[in-house]
Amino acid sequence: MDEDELALMRDVCIDFHLEGKSKVEIAKERDLSRFQVARLLSTARERGIVRISIALPEESDSDLGARVSADLGVRVIISPSHSDPSQRRDLLARTVADTIRDRVRDGMTVGMSWSRTIERATMHLDHLEPCEIVQLVGAMPVADSGDSVEMIQRLKSLRGVRTWPIWAPLVVRDAATAAGLREQPQIAEALTRADALNLAVVAIGGWSRQASTVYPNITQADREEAEAIGAVGECSGRLFDAAGHDVHTALDERVVAVRLDQLRRTPEVVACGFGAGVAPAVRAAALGNIASTFVLDAECARALMEQQD
Repeated sequence: MDEDELALMRDVCIDFHLEGKSKVEIAKERDLSRFQVARLLSTARERGIVRISIALPEESDSDLGARVSADLGVRVIISPSHSDPSQRRDLLARTVADTIRDRVRDGMTVGMSWSRTIERATMHLDHLEPCEIVQLVGAMPVADSGDSVEMIQRLKSLRGVRTWPIWAPLVVRDAATAAGLREQPQIAEALTRADALNLAVVAIGGWSRQASTVYPNITQADREEAEAIGAVGECSGRLFDAAGHDVHTALDERVVAVRLDQLRRTPEVVACGFGAGVAPAVRAAALGNIASTFVLDAECARALMEQQD
């Protein structure tokens, strides 16, 4: 899109969103079809040129993010809320996508984990600055969702983006298999590149069936061992306790993914958290310096404030 097209898009958006003109009026004044006007408006939304915030009065506490940030000691971004959980997750995903787009710069190496929210976020990315994207976790298919391999292939289609995939499951049956996979050249290259990331995008999961995509996909013995040692959350399949310290179990040796120490050495890590159930894990991740910026939905943010009270 050239400068003239961008200028036209800007002017049409001002006419529609700020001046209150109808699409018919804009089309007539600018000698466009209504279809062209609608396309310009939708493209502006997709590219983040226009961002619309809608909140009920009781949800519009502008200090919520600042209060959570002060409590956790990290940057916090709150997404718009919605009564429908699927819509609420999509609003969180859009906010994550905006955050990624705002932070990626030409030549960066960006690590990308997987979650239902991150997968949705990538669907809202139609462009990025030229960069390298490193897949940080193996694949763990979840019902009604894709997986990290599908997501990384989608990102590969963006102009100027080079990807480093991990062609392996996230969790395998035994430690020897995981070690063998980690030694395969392409997978080893991706995991080694995780030592030199400029930015990482991850998700925080609580340690329960409802708050984690990993928890339901491992054995009961794995879950019991993790709980006995004090796991409260997971990030990219790596467990941590209430203080944010790594929790090492037999599961850890069977995971093909970035390590928490690699994330802690990354200059900026953006972590998303969805729902009140992940609030304890989000607090622990902040204490453990796993992430520097948290993108949360309002339900998670309010649950964090209730913990404080």
